[in-house]
Amino acid sequence: MTSKPTLRRLIDLPGIADLELKAVMKREFAEPEARAEHPEIDACSTALFGLTADEAEAVERPAGWDNIDAKAPAAQVFAFEDAGWDVLDDKRRPLRVLGHFSAQMWLAIRGVAGELPFQGESTEPEAWVSKLEAEAKRFRKR
Repeated sequence: MTSKPTLRRLIDLPGIADLELKAVMKREFAEPEARAEHPEIDACSTALFGLTADEAEAVERPAGWDNIDAKAPAAQVFAFEDAGWDVLDDKRRPLRVLGHFSAQMWLAIRGVAGELPFQGESTEPEAWVSKLEAEAKRFRKR
């Protein structure tokens, strides 16, 4: 029995939830033009991925690049899942700020430019371990 690997959630990265909240409160914040007015978007991008959206746009794409980063955020969701990333909010909608970060993410995921944020090993026990522990406790109570 193989368990599905846990996806990394974009919204759990430092600063993303705050930016998403701003985009929820003010729709214009999610637009590409918002980067010029709100430097915190580029600061967050640089801190997480090592490059801004403008720098990502300037990166030359390798031959055979499928332009996934140019597609609408909703069209990228399944591709991100295949790459190990959850880019949805708690209501299972694409993050409003995804457009500010998708190019950097794709470049980093594919090893073209930038970097992915460090992720330490999980200290959470796997589901089968927890289930075994629960069964052992029930057995001892009998």
